[in-house]
Parts: sequence; C-alpha cells; structure tokens
Amino acid sequence: MSNNRVQIFDTTLRDGEQVPGCKLNTQQKLVIAERLDLLGVDVIEAGFPISSPGDFTSVEEISKLVKNATVCGLTRANKKDIEVAADALKYAKRPRIHTGIGTSESHIKFKFASTQEKIIERAYDAVAFSKSFVEDVEFYAEDAGRTDNEYLARVLEAVIKAGATVVNIPDTTGYCLPDEYGAKIKYLKENVKGIDNVIISCHCHNDLGLATANAIAGVQNGARQIECTINGIGERAGNTALEEVVMILKQHPYLNLDTGINTKLLYDTSLLVQRSMGMIVQPNKAVVGENAFAHSSGIHQDGVIKNRETYEIMDPADVGVTESSIVLTARSGRAALAYRAKNVGYDLTKIELDDVYPQFLKFADKHKEVNDEDIHHLMELNHVAKSNTAI
Repeated sequence: MSNNRVQIFDTTLRDGEQVPGCKLNTQQKLVIAERLDLLGVDVIEAGFPISSPGDFTSVEEISKLVKNATVCGLTRANKKDIEVAADALKYAKRPRIHTGIGTSESHIKFKFASTQEKIIERAYDAVAFSKSFVEDVEFYAEDAGRTDNEYLARVLEAVIKAGATVVNIPDTTGYCLPDEYGAKIKYLKENVKGIDNVIISCHCHNDLGLATANAIAGVQNGARQIECTINGIGERAGNTALEEVVMILKQHPYLNLDTGINTKLLYDTSLLVQRSMGMIVQPNKAVVGENAFAHSSGIHQDGVIKNRETYEIMDPADVGVTESSIVLTARSGRAALAYRAKNVGYDLTKIELDDVYPQFLKFADKHKEVNDEDIHHLMELNHVAKSNTAI
C-alpha cells in the first residue's frame, strides 16, 4: 500500500449500530454492507460476534457477501470471544479479528482491577491467539486517548511482537484535543519498535465535537487508517464521520493523502443509512446534510449564481448531489428571484423584476420559504408571461 493511502475502516454496522433505537436485522445489514463495499471502504467492521446469535449470523452472512473489503469482527481480549469471531469470519475472503483491552489508568484500576504488566500480558496473548486463526489482526488500546504515552508504547511493542498488523489508538471518550491526539500518534511513530511494520489506526469519538479534527490530526502525524461511520453515528455523540474525513482529504490535496472511496456515492449512502436506522441527520450536517449546498442569503446566492466556487468549496456532484440549491426567503435578493423564476419559465426583464421584487419580499416575510408554486402565484399577480424560450 502507498504511504499516501489512508485506509477507511467503516464501523457503521458495529459501533454505529450501538446507538439506542438503531438496531438492524441481518437483511438490513447486508444491504448496507453491500453498499459499503461498492463505496470502496477498505474494512467493514461487521459486528461483535459473541454479543448475540443475531450478531454472529450477521457477521457470517456479511463475510459471504462482501467481495472486496476486509471483513472484521470485534472481540475482547479473551479466547472465547476470539474463537467465536474466527468462526463467524470463516467465509470471508479477507478476514480480520479486532481484539483489544483498556490501557488507561482508569480502565486498568477500575474496570479490570489489574496492573500494567498483566494488561500487557493479556494484550499479547489475545493477539497471539488471534493469529492462530487469521493473518490480519488489529489490536485496540481502549481509552488510548487518556493512556500515558510511554506505557501505551510498551503495550504496542508487545502486540506487534505477537503479530498485530494494525494498532488502533482510540480516543474512546472523545476527550483529546487535535494537537494532543496528533502528538500522541507522532510519539508512537517515533518511539515504538516495529511500528513501521504495522498500520496505525485512528478511532475517535465526538463527545466534544472533535472526532473529525482528531482523525485528520492522526493521519497528518503518521496514522494510515481512519475508523469511522456513515453520518458519524455511534455511541453517545457519535464517531468520526466517514463522509467528512474523506472529503477533507480530497479537498486538501497538499496533504498528499487520499482514500479509495467513490465520493459520488456518499450522499445516497448517507440516505440509505438514515432510512435504515431511522437516524435523520441535521440539515446543517457537513457534506450530506439537506442544507450542505443550500444558499438563502442574498449575498451568497448572488455569488453562487455568478460562480459556484464563490461560496462552495466542494462541487455537489462530487458527493452525489445533483446541484446547489437556491432557497428563496426574505433574505434573498433580486438575483436569486430571477434565477428561480427562470427555472420555472419566467425570463424576467429588469423592469419586471423591479415590479415583482417588493411583492416577493412582502410574501417572503410571511413565509419561511418561497417555493415554485408561490413563484407562479406572484407572477400571475403581476401578469408576467412565461418566456417561450424558458425550460
């Protein structure tokens, strides 16, 4: 793999599905998995096989279905979890076991009532046991964001010796600032023996709204896998949003980092996940929100009509959106009214526009939005004829 290629690890079907009310049945998971494979994700985390018979079946069926992506199953650092995951993944063309354990002082002391040395032993044993089933083993150091860097480095050295191919550095609680998370990845790149032989992965949560920023800081400092979900769904405030990190890397070519994602499928994939999980994204959601390419301010509308790039850094077509949207409100100017009127058949002269515009503003002040039917009504009131040349 090129050192400039960032792998996209999608955990919509595992971490994303942990959201209350978002439970999917196996058939729904298969539909999403097939779309993710078409989208071009490198890894699909299909589930947590030991957690339930339904999850086991889903991972098994996804393993049979997926043609291109690696299929991954999550486990804890114990033999039973790993055995069950290996069984669920037996049909996968490219299976991966994702095993791990908490490494922060809080997890070691309160969750496991253990010691640092015993945690290292458990981590090593889990990876070594996983390697007896599959070649591709990813290790997660849960709560790595709050783990002391020197100790984290010792843990990673141990699991790399045991055969880990990917080491995952989760900001499990979404606590890190981007510079802190980036510095942690940089420290590990510079201080862990054998780190150049594995892929460092970013798994960031969005509790403080920093998941995307932290993931980008991670890859800027040497990570080459981002763990993310469609629409950023996931535990609590969610995970890193796939569509956001992919488009950030695409829109900033000077970073010299890219993914294998077919970005033209992002919007439709977002809609599929929204419908399947009943989690509708907020209108101002970056990249895939209803208003991501909508303009209602008169100044912005005039600029976009003259040249789209004036107020849009992305081409809507690049993410699968047909076109920008000029939304008529009381904040809209003459240029926007003329533009929308022409779209429905009225090629207004300057005099006609000057006559209609005051009435448009009065109407718009009473309504949230002026739609095409309202435009026809306004034109009829002003006796404006449709242009023969208008489409």
